[in-house]
Amino acid sequence: MRKDFLPFSRPSILEADIEAVAEVLRSGWITTGSKNAELEARFRETTGCQTAVCVSSATAGMHIALKALGIGPGDEVITPSMTWVSTVNLIVLAGATPVFADVDRDTLMVTADTVESKITDRTRLIIPVHFAGAPVDMAPIRLLAARHNNIALIEDAAHAIGTEYKGMRVGRLGTSIFSFHPIKNITTGEGGMVCSDNPDFEERIRRLKFHGLGVDAYDRQTQGRSPQAQVVEPGFKYNLPDILAVLGLCQLDRLKEMNNRRAVLAGYYRDKFKNMEELLPLAIPDYPLKHAWHLFIVRVDENKAGMNRDRFMAELKTRNIGTGLHFRAAHLQKYYRETFPDIVGTLPHTEWNSQRICSLPLFPDMTPEDVDDVVDAIKAVLSK
Repeated sequence: MRKDFLPFSRPSILEADIEAVAEVLRSGWITTGSKNAELEARFRETTGCQTAVCVSSATAGMHIALKALGIGPGDEVITPSMTWVSTVNLIVLAGATPVFADVDRDTLMVTADTVESKITDRTRLIIPVHFAGAPVDMAPIRLLAARHNNIALIEDAAHAIGTEYKGMRVGRLGTSIFSFHPIKNITTGEGGMVCSDNPDFEERIRRLKFHGLGVDAYDRQTQGRSPQAQVVEPGFKYNLPDILAVLGLCQLDRLKEMNNRRAVLAGYYRDKFKNMEELLPLAIPDYPLKHAWHLFIVRVDENKAGMNRDRFMAELKTRNIGTGLHFRAAHLQKYYRETFPDIVGTLPHTEWNSQRICSLPLFPDMTPEDVDDVVDAIKAVLSK
């Protein structure tokens, strides 16, 4: 049995990253400043997006994006229930109604068909979720939105830093929101980025993220914020400090290297699981893509494994193997189950996966020997 605990994720932090953060600390300017501006510019180059705005978290970015689109009471927002609950929370807090589209059973992503079945005359927004590093098939969903009076689209790209869809980086078209949480493919500790191809939308996001001021918290010309800046509308405080942005810059330098490492490890896992009937890895979509391998997810077949997912995860923990759960379906969470009880039972693929999914360890600093430890522990658990 493995002697030390292997977490399901760990950020890859080098001494150069630590030194870069220390340099910002020594500079005397540690809040939103030039490093934010540099990270936004680099992110535009990386994704090909026209505008990019740093925020304190992807959740903050989603909040002000909903606000910028005017989402509120009477509106319906279509999104999968197979997602982190923050999106659903924000829809509800805006006074709108979440409408859950079922996912493909083997990719955990919505399709144009599942989304279209949920569209009504109250639908104002669709939020597809790129899952585990693979991209949603966005082309038919974009056509669908356009056909229905140009319904707004926000791509939840929290899992998709470096993901490509049909030859383009996710984030290249439309509005998308990325996460820099510590488990993501690159991290700023906490943080996120709102990307779009609409300069007016960008301007609104910049205002809303910093108190509603008509200028950003940091202006390249004034090397700070003008004391004469005026509040144009009520806003929030969702800016990203430079001590975090500089870490993102260092991480972005290694994005290709770290994603390639993830891909190698994921390939090793997939090879090991070819003849293991108790576990079913997610399918890779058959349209052109580049997978970022944010997560490596398997589904536990309770009948063949002789145990359910929860016991499987608990048994691995006793063997020093960490796991994650991405995600328990949002509509099955206590609040949503009680608030929208009629939804339970209407999303068969989502609910089937919610009972079975498990994220195995996957991060750039892992070795093939670590994967062997995970697989050996799984074999030991399944043989009990």
